[in-house]
Amino acid sequence: MDNVNLTEDEKYMEEAIRLALLAAERDEVPVGAVCVRVGEIISSAFNTREESKCATHHAEILAIEAACRALGGWRLPGVTLYVTMEPCVMCAGAIINSRIERVVFGARDHRFGAFGSALDVNGAGLNHRPEVVGGVLGDRCAEILSSYFKAKRKKPQET
Repeated sequence: MDNVNLTEDEKYMEEAIRLALLAAERDEVPVGAVCVRVGEIISSAFNTREESKCATHHAEILAIEAACRALGGWRLPGVTLYVTMEPCVMCAGAIINSRIERVVFGARDHRFGAFGSALDVNGAGLNHRPEVVGGVLGDRCAEILSSYFKAKRKKPQET
């Protein structure tokens, strides 16, 4: 896709979408995440729960861990996290604890989303509240997720 007419948020969300599609190719829930600081991608990841057999291997957690390694500390000031689906409570906790400045997500998650859909952790009175922007390329992100789960339902169940 030609990135000439994309906003900065859309440009980085395109990278998160690329990662989500890689996750889908590996039969993982297609969620991708990118950490950006001062206009530079410092880390990126996609879901690996199925491959790793680990419940915490969400794209956001893996991207945050890699960003901490890249920046040499657990605080991530000035970092924006781009993620194709609204973060869950676990990921929202990691975002808050790492002091990520801004979260930009694509598709809303009405079942588990923790930044306004199922609940809003920013209203819980915690010591850090990231700026949150939802719905960036949201239709595309939602379609990727919807297509993935539709295909999963069509596959014969393994015994």
